[in-house]
Amino acid sequence: MSRPVSYQEATARERLQQLFDAGSFAEFLPPSERITSPHLPQLNAPVAFDDGVAVGRALLGGVPVYVGAQEGAFMGGAVGEVHGAKLVGLLRKAVADKVAAVVLLVESGGVRLHEANAGLIAVSEVMRALLDARDAGVAVIALVGGANGAFGGMGIVTRCANTVIMSEEGRLAMSGPEVIETANGVEEFDSRDRALVWRTTGGKHRYLLGDCQRIVGDDVAAFRAAAQEAVAALAGGATGLSLEALEAEQQLLAARLNNYGALPDPVDIWSAMRMPDAANIPMLDVDSFIAAAASHRQGG
Repeated sequence: MSRPVSYQEATARERLQQLFDAGSFAEFLPPSERITSPHLPQLNAPVAFDDGVAVGRALLGGVPVYVGAQEGAFMGGAVGEVHGAKLVGLLRKAVADKVAAVVLLVESGGVRLHEANAGLIAVSEVMRALLDARDAGVAVIALVGGANGAFGGMGIVTRCANTVIMSEEGRLAMSGPEVIETANGVEEFDSRDRALVWRTTGGKHRYLLGDCQRIVGDDVAAFRAAAQEAVAALAGGATGLSLEALEAEQQLLAARLNNYGALPDPVDIWSAMRMPDAANIPMLDVDSFIAAAASHRQGG
């Protein structure tokens, strides 16, 4: 048996090569096109010749999909004008070409502060393009397992997808720990407490809250299998947002706030959910965790 390949430690291009069918990834606007940020040189900041994101087409278990992969090693995967435009173009092309699905390999701290309003506008355009793609019948699957997580605007983009697949090591939230600490003080959130950070934003907590639909181990093959299953499950079905779905999610969020809003730590939330041995959840391997969560749900 081949050894597991860490999704977290892989680069964006390594994930593209190993997650999809061998040799099937064909890039739109490759680095040789040298489409770089027009803003960073004015600040004497380094540029990347793909602006930190690779977009293209690939096969996933023989099924044609369009894919976008953010590179966390370049500015934390932050979104600037060109970076965002590439993702928007990918989603719009997916609609025009009527592909089955778009798979987004999300790894981003959010908006690229170097580009200020251009980055904010770019993220809003990505959200609109993603929802337009869903409305047109193109399923969107987001994978979160990189070291930088999915925060800020890209955290919102991720939650706009049909299906979110995370590893325990992946993180998903609106505001990052450092942002919360800067705005409200260390008493509100100590970003140096890594165990707290992962309890609060990590895959296990997001799975229990219903923010992601699948949790897998830190293994490219596991992400591949889960993505393949998600594409198959969504094929030919309704992918767009409905008023009923939005109202149901609003009710879920209201209940979450009412039930857990005053609790100081995710362990307290897990206890309130009546998860067995809540304090030990961070120590469970992913298979044991999934089994415990499934057993809890079946038990009501």
